[in-house]
Amino acid sequence: MNKIYNPTPDTWTSILERPTKTVNDIEQTVKEIFTAVQKDGDVAVAKYTTQFDGVYFENSEVTAVEIETAVASIPNDLKEAIALAKANIEAFHQAQKTSRVSVETAPGVQCWQEKRPIQKVGLYIPGGTAPLFSTVLMLAVPAKIAGCNEIVLCSPPDKNGNINPAILYAANLCGVTKIIKVGGIQAIAGMTFGTKVIPKVYKIFGPGNQYVTVAKQLATQFGVAIDMPAGPSELLVVADDTAVPAFVASDLLSQAEHGIDSQVILVATSKVLIDAVEKEIELQLEQLPRKAIAEKAIANSKLIYVENDKIALELIDEYGPEHFIVCVKDEDFYVNNIGNAGSVFIGNYTPESAGDYASGTNHTLPTNGYAKNYSGVNLDSFMKSMTFQKISATGIQNIGTAIELMAEAEGLQAHKNAVTLRLAEIEQRSKNIE
Repeated sequence: MNKIYNPTPDTWTSILERPTKTVNDIEQTVKEIFTAVQKDGDVAVAKYTTQFDGVYFENSEVTAVEIETAVASIPNDLKEAIALAKANIEAFHQAQKTSRVSVETAPGVQCWQEKRPIQKVGLYIPGGTAPLFSTVLMLAVPAKIAGCNEIVLCSPPDKNGNINPAILYAANLCGVTKIIKVGGIQAIAGMTFGTKVIPKVYKIFGPGNQYVTVAKQLATQFGVAIDMPAGPSELLVVADDTAVPAFVASDLLSQAEHGIDSQVILVATSKVLIDAVEKEIELQLEQLPRKAIAEKAIANSKLIYVENDKIALELIDEYGPEHFIVCVKDEDFYVNNIGNAGSVFIGNYTPESAGDYASGTNHTLPTNGYAKNYSGVNLDSFMKSMTFQKISATGIQNIGTAIELMAEAEGLQAHKNAVTLRLAEIEQRSKNIE
């Protein structure tokens, strides 16, 4: 890993740069595939699935038999682990439900807000070297709690044309309505435009590689919403002498093994800790089955020494990490003051992997600095807030003159007339009663 000591603020942008390709490197490929899928539908999807995944389907929808086979193949202890994780995720997201907000803003003017589910959502679940069945739980559970009618899941097939059984098991357990064996850009394009096999959805969720991230961003140009730009995984740990070096190293490696374009960073106020963590990384790396992947990610990563917590916090906020682990004596300083982070993990016994799987918080989080302006996935991500209002005759009399004056000042006479006519009718009715 790259060691950096006391970097000055003017160098932070360069040393914290993510190891990702620019949109310009990827965008042309994404646009070409989108155009083809929009024009040729399932034919184009099948073509790119053959090109990128090495398999061809007449129909890429997962069958009931495939789901039954997958369910039967999952060991009971894994089923129990998934059930525990699902229960905790349900508990945390169920607690996010809010009741109707209602207020009388003026006498006779009643305004309220209610939430409604997004009716059709698409879930993208990465496959490849790490089939993320845990992401199925993170997305399908809140979608179900929110009340989404249609939950479509796309995931890339393996070389034999199958989706990992654990993904199918989790999807079936969580009430996914349709599962499609399609991945990458073509999956996002399929959910954007709709094909005979892949339903068109209103919002797309889920992490993916840089191509999937750009594809999701392009989808927004065609009227489809997305959860966030979620690309390669990243983790930042802040630590001092109270941190356990072996724990810190294990957390850094837990994200490094995601992919070669992942990034992990340690910011520490102790040079002794940095040296100890570096040694632990070397030891633990040798034991990892995904050593080759983790090594490449580690090459993109940094060990940064700063003199105090204040400087550390400023640097961390500049980076805006997806995952942020706090292992310091004065943890409240970071917890109370951090402004930019997707999810925060506090203390020596709170590994990031707990949030990835079973603590209950959602692991679909903003990366690449988007934690500065995006939230991670939560129950509200699957819902829309709708406002309502009902105004009585008394109410329109109370606010009508203000509306007329403002409309006239903006030069919108029809807006003014919509109020003036009502006020006149109320006045006439009052005179008739007299």
